[in-house]
Amino acid sequence: MFNYLLKRMLYAIPILIAVNIFTFFLFFIVNTPDDMARLHLGNKHVTQEAIDNWKFERGYNKPLLWASELDGVKKISETIFFENSLKLFLFEFGQSDSGRDISFDISKRMWPSLAIALPVLIVGVCLTLTIALFVAFFRATYIDSTGVLICVFMMSISGLFYIIGGQYLIGKMLKLVPISGYSEGLSAIKFLILPVAIGVISGLGNGTRWYRTIFLEEVNKDYVRTARSKGFKESRIMLSHVLRNALIPIMTGVVVVLPSLFLGSLITESFFGVPGLGSYTIEAIRAQDFAIVRSMVFLGSLLYIVGLILTDISYTLVDPRVRLN
Repeated sequence: MFNYLLKRMLYAIPILIAVNIFTFFLFFIVNTPDDMARLHLGNKHVTQEAIDNWKFERGYNKPLLWASELDGVKKISETIFFENSLKLFLFEFGQSDSGRDISFDISKRMWPSLAIALPVLIVGVCLTLTIALFVAFFRATYIDSTGVLICVFMMSISGLFYIIGGQYLIGKMLKLVPISGYSEGLSAIKFLILPVAIGVISGLGNGTRWYRTIFLEEVNKDYVRTARSKGFKESRIMLSHVLRNALIPIMTGVVVVLPSLFLGSLITESFFGVPGLGSYTIEAIRAQDFAIVRSMVFLGSLLYIVGLILTDISYTLVDPRVRLN
């Protein structure tokens, strides 16, 4: 297993470099350093001297990838890409274009994101698994057909509808919880109830239908028929046999979404005014702050790769027949 993990980690390096280069080019194709300076200076008639000073302060006065006028290693080291993007591999995120410490912002904003994402994941998985098992238990009946119909209906509704509808019904009409906002400590719970509830409800349709499909594939296999022939109750078969053998695809789906726990939800945090990493990324995109966007893209790519590695490791935990070579 050690050799496999080492190999996967080595594969991650060129992938992360490629993602960094792609993000770098994409951002600077849309906006040149001069355009970025004009945007941040906020003056239509800003002088070229002010633009040059802004670029010099942030290191954007250097060549993008290749300094042809310099000698030796400096052709690469004295570039915007080397000084800004490659330091990310050492987790040196530097400062944003507005002068804020990105590492400090991430350490502060990750907790509100986790406060929403963790309950949504745990409650959502437990609830969807329970409903999917119940529907699969009554397969080929009216309960099954009705459950599938409701799932398809819920999947057809936009996530924005759940957010706006939940804010209007629960926050404005019933006035049970605040519509938006955030607070520190235990007082933050009242602000988290609504986004967590909406996050769970909006994912019920898709999750239940997917888990139901997995369970239905398992109930027709030989080991299930063998268990039935031994006289085991259907409920015991569903819980002890079907659920256990369906854990591999379930674990795959759960582990892959782990990066989103840290990075937060872009839409949810923006609508509910939660100061997490999702809203942080949206604000950076609006302000065209390349330093923050670059850091968040790198962090997302790294966490996604880590999630894939954890998925492979989880296979060996839920199914001893699987071995990593």
